[in-house]
Amino acid sequence: MKTLMPKQIVGSDRKWYVIDADGQNLGKLATRIAVLLKGKDRVDFAPHVDNGAYVIVLNAGKVAVTGNKEEDKVYRTHSGYMGSLKEITLGKLRAKKPTEIVRHAVFGMLPKNRLRDGMMLRLKLETGNVHGYEAQKPETISV
Repeated sequence: MKTLMPKQIVGSDRKWYVIDADGQNLGKLATRIAVLLKGKDRVDFAPHVDNGAYVIVLNAGKVAVTGNKEEDKVYRTHSGYMGSLKEITLGKLRAKKPTEIVRHAVFGMLPKNRLRDGMMLRLKLETGNVHGYEAQKPETISV
């Protein structure tokens, strides 16, 4: 018996996907995106090899959340200096940086190792209905 190890995919061989986030639930959308970026939908998945796809998310600012999360969900950052804790609610973040909501959710679902930065570079977030990646012939999928 031999264990077959998958090889790293060259950049031009990766698939491209388009997802419309308008009205989609944030958690379910982020989970689907993370699976595609990691490559867990492929039959030759290996956790130590980054063989994921490119994902283009349209209408990233129009993602839906349930309950009172617009006012209650708080994003916190801290620089390490005393008194430098900054907090912003989901509603204010949506007005200021609409794509950052999806980016933050997907970032937390990816593996916490050296592969995460490369996976995040393949995530393309757009606030409108158009994107500039038609030459890659992306495949439209629904969540």
